[in-house]
Amino acid sequence: MTWFSQREHFDKAQLTLVHITDSHVFAEPNGEYFCVNTANNLAKTLACIKSIECDAIIFGGDLTQDHSEASYHLFAHLVQQAGLADKLFWLPGNHDEIDIYREIFSQYGIRDSKVLENDHWQVLLANSKGPTPAGCVSEMHLNEIKHELTGNTKHALLFTHHHPIPIQGYLDKHMLENGEALLSQLTQFKKVKGLIHGHVHNEYSWLFNEFAVFATPATSIQFEKNTSDWQQVDLGPAFRMIRLQQNGSLNTQVVWLNNA
Repeated sequence: MTWFSQREHFDKAQLTLVHITDSHVFAEPNGEYFCVNTANNLAKTLACIKSIECDAIIFGGDLTQDHSEASYHLFAHLVQQAGLADKLFWLPGNHDEIDIYREIFSQYGIRDSKVLENDHWQVLLANSKGPTPAGCVSEMHLNEIKHELTGNTKHALLFTHHHPIPIQGYLDKHMLENGEALLSQLTQFKKVKGLIHGHVHNEYSWLFNEFAVFATPATSIQFEKNTSDWQQVDLGPAFRMIRLQQNGSLNTQVVWLNNA
């Protein structure tokens, strides 16, 4: 069984995706991360997403802050309570355990598909979880990604948890250690339109040799940009909208709940 063995097909010409990430919830609903109730922020984010039209919600990792199984249950319960369990797909962050995801999420009807596709697009939910808080895409997984892209003529988009390009900030010491190798592989395929990640707790966008890389803010808390210190900034939760057009164009923007 490979990482991409389970797939989800959408019978639609265009796809609208929502990317949420870095919920950092606790076992208890009143748990706070840097004085922010992360479960409340997640619930507010899901309620906002419930009011818009989307085909799938991609959760980008770092579900838990206390590493408890109860935190996974709380996250899944909030998703189910919002009526979104059948739309949610996931990939792991450095805080998370893949086996716990699979065991608990299956109880709530959340599927394990790592390829989302229609007749024009393939969306790959990659695994960047390494043995340390820093990210690593294993050689085997790089080959799996290459195989998926080689065997398909569709436009493509990749999601990871970790950032492959430095942000000139504190979390660069926990970035994707072989990010350049991953990006070099992706840019060999002109059909790959970009990479979207979480982990950095703010909004970013870059070009890597004309290849688009986007960071989605967290549902929990945001971190100040351009500083080597661990500094929180009070921006509220956010999520990213992604629209994949039939002609291969990718349109995306971040939605901040404080401005919604």
